[in-house]
Amino acid sequence: MLFLALKALISGILIAAASTLAKRYPGFGALVASLPLVSVLGMIWLWGEKPDTGNMAAHIGATFWYILPSLPMFVVMPVLLRHGAGFWLTLGVGCALTIVLYTALVALAPRLGIAL
Repeated sequence: MLFLALKALISGILIAAASTLAKRYPGFGALVASLPLVSVLGMIWLWGEKPDTGNMAAHIGATFWYILPSLPMFVVMPVLLRHGAGFWLTLGVGCALTIVLYTALVALAPRLGIAL
């Protein structure tokens, strides 16, 4: 339980740091947020709990494929905001788009020989 609390604390600090930086320096905050810190921390936590190279390779490979359907959200949301859409509507559209693309990936990946 202590390890879980430590993981949550470290992860929360990183998210808080990115959002705090973004208030004053949007570009730098975006850089921190875009770093694969969550992925790297996830790999470290996973390795600490289950040091298995096959499992880690599968995890990293699946992470790559899951990143791709999330990228269009970062194109659509700024466009909507710049055209006057409200934040919550924009966030909802971005999340809905990502869910649709994740669903498509999960459906199509096995047909393309991609292991998730």
